Amino acid sequence: MCGIVGYVGRTDDGTALDVVMEGLARLEYRGYDSAGVALLDGDHVETRKKSGKLANLVAELESDPLPSSTTGIGHTRWATHGGPTDQNAHPHRGGKDGKLALIHNGIIENFHALKQGLLADGVEFTSETDTEVVAHLVAAAYDRKHDLTAAMRAVVADLEGAFTLLAIHADQPGVVVGARRNSPLVVGLGDDANYLGSDVAAFIGHTRHALELAQDQIVTITPDGASVINFDGTPAEGKAYEVTWDAAAAEKGGYATFMEKEIHDQPHAVADTLLGRTDAEGRLVLDEMSISEEQLNAVDRITIVACGTAAYAGMVAKYAIEHWTRIPVEVALAHEFRYCDPIVNERTLVVSISQSGETMDTLMAVKHARELGAITVSVCNTHGSTIPRESDAVLYTHAGPEIAVASTKAFLAQITACYVLGLYLAQLRGGSYADDAQSVMKELGGVPAKIETLLGQMGRVKEIAKFMADTRSVLFLGRHVGYPIAMEGALKLKELAYIHAEGFAAGELKHGPIALIEPGQPVFVVVPSPMSEHGLHGKVVSNIQEIRARGARTLVIAEEGDEAVVPFADEVIRVPATSPLLAPLLTVVPLQVFALWLSTAKGLDVDQPRNLAKSVTVE
Repeated sequence: MCGIVGYVGRTDDGTALDVVMEGLARLEYRGYDSAGVALLDGDHVETRKKSGKLANLVAELESDPLPSSTTGIGHTRWATHGGPTDQNAHPHRGGKDGKLALIHNGIIENFHALKQGLLADGVEFTSETDTEVVAHLVAAAYDRKHDLTAAMRAVVADLEGAFTLLAIHADQPGVVVGARRNSPLVVGLGDDANYLGSDVAAFIGHTRHALELAQDQIVTITPDGASVINFDGTPAEGKAYEVTWDAAAAEKGGYATFMEKEIHDQPHAVADTLLGRTDAEGRLVLDEMSISEEQLNAVDRITIVACGTAAYAGMVAKYAIEHWTRIPVEVALAHEFRYCDPIVNERTLVVSISQSGETMDTLMAVKHARELGAITVSVCNTHGSTIPRESDAVLYTHAGPEIAVASTKAFLAQITACYVLGLYLAQLRGGSYADDAQSVMKELGGVPAKIETLLGQMGRVKEIAKFMADTRSVLFLGRHVGYPIAMEGALKLKELAYIHAEGFAAGELKHGPIALIEPGQPVFVVVPSPMSEHGLHGKVVSNIQEIRARGARTLVIAEEGDEAVVPFADEVIRVPATSPLLAPLLTVVPLQVFALWLSTAKGLDVDQPRNLAKSVTVE
């Protein structure tokens, strides 16, 4: 939800501020209501913080510079407790002398009770945040223990909720202490310098050596290294790994926005997610799948848990996995899963989907599934994140860093990974299921080239989007795998353009939504391939006729060679022909491009839409 950075180095050349600000720039996608930094300066702490985007903090630092330092922390905020003001921006100071500074990602659920105790002790507060409560608690604990790590450990024992905390203290130079519970924190290991961040993007410009922390752990970094303990004080070791992408992957690469770049990254995202999944004979090999074949063969039910765009990836996967394996699949919104008394047991495979691996609703659903005895698999894009660690196995997507808040390439990578999982399950069942799996994997291998071709044909979609900049409502229709794509198209438009948009199952049109159709109403229709089963193509063409007869403006996404749609379409947007179940990897692309350019035409910030954050780490 928020972006956090910590740095400790050996040389006093102003590096701390440079590193922290660079990290915040890379993490601004996580929160952009306010930003702030704190540096150690001799026997005191210096802070600067401003509401609004990071540029406001940059301007503040230019007018009121900070001294050089070897130790610093920084924060970009997505507001929860208290509005986006200078006073509520992090870092927050603790103690009467203000020698401690602390930043926080997440929510402290029992902050009110803790605050009442501090108020009774005469502590004065300058913000409305739950974070300032923790700052004062850690400062008080430091006064008792004279050690920042011990102080952090004493306080986290009393905290409830999800949090990552970073703190520095003027009496302990060259030290940053972090703690995590249900919220991301990774360690970067350098030469004579070490780093903390809510994402490896925070320090990727300086080191690719990272340390993965487990749940309920405290890490202390100094110029010489990093040490880890559990909340109960027992020694622990983080899991070392290498980051496989470089700083250039987190930059815009010549595009005007991250979202535009990430849309064009999609052929690579799909190809990289498929990379290394088959052996020389074409059989699927999932080396990271640490669940035995016997357990997977015993699965008689699959439940997919996810939120937002990831849930639509799960809906696409449902159609494919059921078709390939004949195992019943349910898709549950993660935030509802725990509260619907789910029917889950040891023969249930619960598949969670989360780009960040930190989505709190999804994490809680996974924990609940494990409590009920289910087998859990995570589909995730972020190594070292919480949900994969809480799952029995993980299937990593390889989309690379996704910076724009509205997901694009991660969505295609999630669908691809779910296809791979479904085909692997089909292979385990043997016979014709296994034969089909090999055939589909071969066709999947050709999809990235088709996406690349499609991206080169989006000129007309951009023109349509710019022409429709003043549109107040857009509807989206689809059937079968086109239905979740219609909903994803509507979601992208809501996220980016702030206008009414709604996706429907096209067959549902006659049961009510057709009342919304009036002259001039724009309607996107995702048309199934003429090769689709059960005559779906003809039924959707009939839907187009029905809405066209009532004056709607029909924007039809159809595969190359489908001439049946032409008489009833105001615009035909062509996609390369492919098997019906794989079509979502193509049909969603024009809808992403449309949302991007309509929002751009409205003069809106497509990378950081209002009220949204990239990683939602609160329930």
